[in-house]
Amino acid sequence: MSASSFRNVALVAHVDHGKTTLVDAMLSSTGVFASHEAKVDRVMDSDDQERERGITILAKAASVEWKGTRINLVDTPGHADFGGEVERALTMVDGVLLLVDAAEGPMPQTRYVLSKALAQHLPAVVVINKVDRPDSRIAEVVDEIYELFFDLEASEAHIEFPIISTIAREGRAMVGMGVPDESADLSALLDMIVKTVPEHSGDAEAPLQALVTNLDASDYLGRLAIGRVIQGTMRSGEQVALCHANPEEAPLKRRLTSLLGFTGLGRTEVSERTAGDLFVLAGFPEVEIGDTIADPANPQPLPRLKVDEPVLRMTFGVNTSPLAGQGKFLTSRQIKDRLDKEVLGNVSIRIGATASPEVIEVAGRGELQLAVLIESMRREGFELQVSRPEVIIREIDGTPHEPLERAVVDIPDEYVGTVTQAAAPRKGKVTDLRPGDTGRTVVTLEAPARGLLGFRSLLMTATRGTALIHQQHAGWMPWAGELPHRIGGAMSSDRSGTSTGFALDNLQKRGELFIGPGEDVYEGMIIGEASRPEEMTVNVTKGKQLTNIRTHASDDAIKLKPHKIHSLETAIEWIADDELVEVTPSAIRVRKRFLSESDRKRERTKAKTRE
Repeated sequence: MSASSFRNVALVAHVDHGKTTLVDAMLSSTGVFASHEAKVDRVMDSDDQERERGITILAKAASVEWKGTRINLVDTPGHADFGGEVERALTMVDGVLLLVDAAEGPMPQTRYVLSKALAQHLPAVVVINKVDRPDSRIAEVVDEIYELFFDLEASEAHIEFPIISTIAREGRAMVGMGVPDESADLSALLDMIVKTVPEHSGDAEAPLQALVTNLDASDYLGRLAIGRVIQGTMRSGEQVALCHANPEEAPLKRRLTSLLGFTGLGRTEVSERTAGDLFVLAGFPEVEIGDTIADPANPQPLPRLKVDEPVLRMTFGVNTSPLAGQGKFLTSRQIKDRLDKEVLGNVSIRIGATASPEVIEVAGRGELQLAVLIESMRREGFELQVSRPEVIIREIDGTPHEPLERAVVDIPDEYVGTVTQAAAPRKGKVTDLRPGDTGRTVVTLEAPARGLLGFRSLLMTATRGTALIHQQHAGWMPWAGELPHRIGGAMSSDRSGTSTGFALDNLQKRGELFIGPGEDVYEGMIIGEASRPEEMTVNVTKGKQLTNIRTHASDDAIKLKPHKIHSLETAIEWIADDELVEVTPSAIRVRKRFLSESDRKRERTKAKTRE
């Protein structure tokens, strides 16, 4: 195979428009899955959380052969929280497949990923997916895509994009607008990729320059660097230089002992990678994302990767509750080492020190990204306590500005009023309202990022789980002042022990409970939300005095309403500034930052004095 017979293409789209399903179909139609292998839906979503949440979190690469051309496919996330993955992926490719749902049309993340692709002058093949949906509106969606290209001030060359209609789930495609025949396969799409996406433009004979865009690890090879050869040729067994972030630091020179390439879903040993191709190499445990692999005779670093800055931050600390000690990793050093490892492979996460050595500040793109990180750590056996996310403030022209979020909410028509009423006290403004033909309306609103913390949970409850909400960073706005948080105060336990049905029966009349009978509690642990804004300190371990006198038949049976079970996301959204979420491998609890009531009173007095 000649050095030029490959194409690098990224699949970009809004969440749930079918990127990962289309990759599955392309792998199947090009014979990557052997006849004896069981086919797995969304094979590229290999992470447990990706499969559970039904989203792509990490950008991944695979490779297929088509008519003598190797097509390297990079599957990217659709959530704005994982935009760092999208930006890294686009540095590895020469073109994009822009997937758009035939019914929903372009959505917020479509705009986001397309703007990033156009900024790098990447040509697009527009794929209208799910054309078999009964509510599909192919012609209108194509018009909306053209409008989106015009809005983003795309050049004339970019606007003249080819259109492919697909049913990714069934592996069928056709050129133009319509529904592919029953006998169709993905040939039309694969041919269009080879025709539209250009070959690499780097010179294979020039001095070596290769950009590291991702990291991985192998039990046998150690840390792996993944990236793209920009120019020159990388050969196994030859010496290369590693250029670090610090230009003052001399490049590391070492022999390349292991060089791999993508084949199907796996990686195989290769002798060389030429300009434009993707590589995986081992032997540099010091490598970081953004580093350059260069010619040792004349090491010239490439410009480092730039990604959007984080907008939210929270603290991760050692679990100090009386029920601590259930995990494998408990100390601040273990938590810090794990976060250091995360930062190496995740360019949109930042960590920083705090006043306490036991607590680390972590900043990210959004609450979903931070929740995914915490959940990953919990599953790995870490135990920690985390604070409520807060926005990062930026000084612009001498005045404080906070992040502005754009939320697009897809809801049944009858809940439009609910959304607008919920957004108003959060300083949200409706900027667009688009009724559909299927009894659903798409509402676009803009609000401070602070105002949308917990908005997803509130909306899901109000619409009985029928709402779809997607958020995206939309710039910065002047500080909006105080915003409402939750209605009720916290009910916290005044002692350690085991919760009883008798105590909970009395307390359920005064608010919503988070625990059931027979659960271990401790002083300062929050067991529910009161119906009034005042905090309540309660005895949840109290038992009924036993006598031989019965006053009511109801004494014989306590009827408890089902209690609210917090997920990691809802717990993080619910807590106030003086509260924490305790995260262990087996439980998620909410608690006061200061466990004893006397400590909390002392802290409130100090706060008033400071004011």
